[in-house]
Amino acid sequence: MTQTPPYQVTDPATGEVSETFPYATDAEVEAALSAATEAFTTWRKRPIAERAAVVKRVAELFTERSAELAALITKEMGKRPSAAQVEAEFCSEIFSYYVDNGEALLADRPLPGHAAARVEHLPVGPILGIMPWNYPYYQVARFAAPALIVGNTVIVKHAENCPTSALAIAQIMKDAGVPDGVYTNIFATHEQVATMIADPRLRGVSLTGSERAGTVVAETAGRNLKKVVLELGGSDPYIVLDAPDVDAAAKTAWITRMENVGQACNSNKRMIVMEDVYEDFVAALVKRASSMTPRQAGDDSGTSYSPMVSRKAAENLLAQVQDAVSKGATLHVGGTIGEGKDAYFAPAVLTGVTPDMRAYKEELFGPVAVVYKITSDDEAVSLANVVDFGLGGAVWSADEERASRVAEQLEVGMANVNTPAGEGADLPFGGTKRSGFGRELGPLGIDEFINKRLFYVEKQ
Repeated sequence: MTQTPPYQVTDPATGEVSETFPYATDAEVEAALSAATEAFTTWRKRPIAERAAVVKRVAELFTERSAELAALITKEMGKRPSAAQVEAEFCSEIFSYYVDNGEALLADRPLPGHAAARVEHLPVGPILGIMPWNYPYYQVARFAAPALIVGNTVIVKHAENCPTSALAIAQIMKDAGVPDGVYTNIFATHEQVATMIADPRLRGVSLTGSERAGTVVAETAGRNLKKVVLELGGSDPYIVLDAPDVDAAAKTAWITRMENVGQACNSNKRMIVMEDVYEDFVAALVKRASSMTPRQAGDDSGTSYSPMVSRKAAENLLAQVQDAVSKGATLHVGGTIGEGKDAYFAPAVLTGVTPDMRAYKEELFGPVAVVYKITSDDEAVSLANVVDFGLGGAVWSADEERASRVAEQLEVGMANVNTPAGEGADLPFGGTKRSGFGRELGPLGIDEFINKRLFYVEKQ
């Protein structure tokens, strides 16, 4: 029986499908594995400086083509045009970081007390990247950039709704001079992904996605003794201990929550606010949410909101909000979708969420601000750590020491004080608990898929 091609471009602003792409054949999967394995034998032997020269051109092309790259993902997953272009340009920073720092990061490390010993940093082979749709370029860059500099080869299975951006990245790699087999895009099925993970030629897997996907991939990789890096969901706490200017504090919180229409793993999904500023803070959020309108073609204003990635995603978020309201939560504004096929979800502010509601512990992956009132720093910490996720968190206070004391108690991979998030190509990204394990970006990002080989020479 012929399967409907799952790789397709569906404009979330209209629900209309404009392009479809077939699954890879099993022969194409085998060809990808064979090519990556063969290319590894030569790519790994090229001096780091040579690999870096090729990757440098990749970085340049992301900037040169940023406008056309942006248009693709606006069509694929609804990203605001200006944000889409910024994402493409940020990829240049990521590739450039590893170009500039790769040689130093991969240098042999001496072992104190053992003059005859050193630790080498060597490539391991072909690596599979399973990529998400919410940042179609950025996610690939943070996986592929360090791998290519190390000397690994990469196979990328992108999200099913991002085929044109996936092909655009592959074209950049080709045009930059990345050899055949060193970077391969493949429109694989889930079954074919499992086959690749089980194949002994593949040496590791990196996945950014849902808990469900992470569980399946980790299980398959574990059975086959493969290294895995997982960046999964998040329900990041955003703790406001005090706010001399409540409106300004709410503005920053709202802008952060609306980044990518709330579809970011490390969004501030739970705003935990001290009681003396809580009422004004909620009112300021409601005012901002109420002023927003659906973004139409050609509109890139800050007062409009983009559609979510799909109608299904909007409906799933609506079900979570309705569950909370049915059990006593207060929906102050928004939380609605239209009757058509589009994926617009009116930005919402939700309070009164309790442990019996889905919204209490589930990730709300969309434009919903859940706000909690607390009366003490200890209560803030307890509420922040109650969920099973542990990606990031932020604490705000005019008293930096106080905020730092609270931030130090967060069970997260990234703790921030007086900023929504510390972000940059040189700063590690990753979480703990059910948000996954391993790190991407920065000096830690290049460390995941390497052989830290002890090299010891006995002196005669």
